[in-house]
Amino acid sequence: MKSSAANARPDRALLKKEDDTLVIETISKTEARLLGVLLEKAMTTPETYPLSLNAAVNAANQKSNREPVLSLDEDAVLEALESLVDRNLAKRVFPGHSRVEKFAHTAGAKLGLNAAALAVLAELLLRGPQTVGELRTRARRMAPLESLEVVENVLRQLVDNRLGRRLPPDPGGRAERFAQVLCPDAHPLDAPPPRYTDDQAVPRATAPAPAAPDLAALIERIEELERRIESLEEQLGITR
Repeated sequence: MKSSAANARPDRALLKKEDDTLVIETISKTEARLLGVLLEKAMTTPETYPLSLNAAVNAANQKSNREPVLSLDEDAVLEALESLVDRNLAKRVFPGHSRVEKFAHTAGAKLGLNAAALAVLAELLLRGPQTVGELRTRARRMAPLESLEVVENVLRQLVDNRLGRRLPPDPGGRAERFAQVLCPDAHPLDAPPPRYTDDQAVPRATAPAPAAPDLAALIERIEELERRIESLEEQLGITR
């Protein structure tokens, strides 16, 4: 199965020439967090989207589905949002003739991506390099990703459009990883493997372990509950 946007290309305004090669114009770490936030909230909580400045601050600083967890203030968030607007990756809106300024992304048209690709890009912006399996488990809360093949096709599209790159497996791992390139320094590309000291030996099983629950289902359920809490907080104007 191939993405319906597989032949789309990013807007040329986002491309610059280096050594006779067209490359994507990069964005800052804060802009990357806010773009990821706008992409995510458009799909997970459409009832509270577009986002006000206060909602954008809360979403940028939330502890779930974020790596690393940040503590951005309103000035930093507003500056990042205005920069995304200047780059035509976001826009200001006043829904329902409201006087409260809100922000929405325009990445679908600007980058030539469909919903599945935007969901995967959001995960890469918000959490950093991940494997195909991790991306499917985490991004399907935003868009239908029926199989690993679908995710692989989406990642191929991102790589072909110079929006993503392939990475070798983590040390000790086997699965190829993928990263976004809109902000290459947003996350470390080579996370170290777990280390154990002499007095912290690798735990050994002393008895047969009970059957493990479906980890993917548990993660999905926890994230669904977190989304509902965040949506309620946004509606009530609660800041963390």
